[in-house]
Amino acid sequence: MAIRQIQSLIPAHPSSDGDGVRIQRVHGFNNAQFSPFLMIDELKSDNSADYIGGFPPHPHRGIETLTYMLKGHFQHKDHMGNVGELSDGGAQWMSAGKGVIHSEMPIMTDGELHGFQIWLNLPAAKKMQPADYHDFQSDVITQYRQDDGSLVRVIAGDLTIKGTTLAGPLQQTGVPVTVADWQADNPARFNSCLNPDFQALLYVYRGEIEVEGTTVKAGTLAILGNGEGLALSANEQAGVLLLSGLPIDESVVHYGPFVMNSMEEIEQAIEDYQQGTLV
Repeated sequence: MAIRQIQSLIPAHPSSDGDGVRIQRVHGFNNAQFSPFLMIDELKSDNSADYIGGFPPHPHRGIETLTYMLKGHFQHKDHMGNVGELSDGGAQWMSAGKGVIHSEMPIMTDGELHGFQIWLNLPAAKKMQPADYHDFQSDVITQYRQDDGSLVRVIAGDLTIKGTTLAGPLQQTGVPVTVADWQADNPARFNSCLNPDFQALLYVYRGEIEVEGTTVKAGTLAILGNGEGLALSANEQAGVLLLSGLPIDESVVHYGPFVMNSMEEIEQAIEDYQQGTLV
């Protein structure tokens, strides 16, 4: 089995979004090795001033968002009448499709907030489909405790470990993806099979890991090369998100909350929003 090697490392950078929410961001809108993922935002704070304004009502078209909270709550409201509030360890998925208008509000738990929002691209054939939303509280996230004590949580898609396939609760993404979280509190190893047709990214959010001799520290995204297997190790506490998915070989044009395939489609999205016909 060919083990995937690191091709490049991308550090997250400080940014802000919504009503002044402070985040660490990694984006790859025009990086083919990122596809089908577009952006990863990490929200981490023990100061409510960093996020108190939240994300007031705003539109999207052409993407999906996956929000995963390690610590804290995340409240979602949209024009379809969906209202969801994640608690610690939960996730929520939204497919904007043709158009959605929603708001999001992060809320601390015991003075802490730590979570992620991941943007996934939609293929052209699905960018104008109806919007959709589902949330998944912590108790429905698939978990697997390894012999070394480390924990694997599978949020979306499927992951095979030691011949056992673990299926996450989210299976209806626009293209097949796997999103998982590996948490180690002591020296530990993580080995899994990956679909060789999928591209794979790792985002380290705690401690540091080693991938085939290369160290990846917290706040860094690793883009992996081709292969059928993944092998990670940690010498101490570590946390890492695994993002793997079928790449979309199409042009990407990004403008604010809209991601389409041409500038003409972006202009149409803006016009639809201004005229009140986006949704």
